[in-house]
Amino acid sequence: MSKRIIYNFLSDDELLRISNKIKETEKKTSAEIVVAIQEERKFFQKRKSLRQLAEIEFNKAGIANTADKKGVLIFILLSDKQFYILADKKVSDKINQNTFDQLANEMSEQFKSGNFASGILNCVDSLGKLLSLEFPVKSDDVDELSNKVIVS
Repeated sequence: MSKRIIYNFLSDDELLRISNKIKETEKKTSAEIVVAIQEERKFFQKRKSLRQLAEIEFNKAGIANTADKKGVLIFILLSDKQFYILADKKVSDKINQNTFDQLANEMSEQFKSGNFASGILNCVDSLGKLLSLEFPVKSDDVDELSNKVIVS
């Protein structure tokens, strides 16, 4: 079995730091944040756009099923070094896609400098600040989704 592509970019320790950052960030917002890293396009995905791949992952991760429709996916396609941030209905009603595209661009710049973990950590942090303004944490808030980074 060949070595996974992910380990050319992130160590297990860095993946854990990202998961912990998501957990810490979600304590300040009622929204859900998911980071999904796809190592490469599968054969049947060759013709799909980056957004379409993000939509597939969005549904697979269960973000579409959250109670308040306040989930956000940070989708990373490693082989193509592409990023897409996809938000659920309530979030995209308050924060426009241009804002998410800007965050993805900032993450891309970090990646170009070889700062893979800090690029993702900074993106989660910036996203958390935006989400906490629009969707502050509530007393009855429940963490509906795993904070673990999804790698496929």
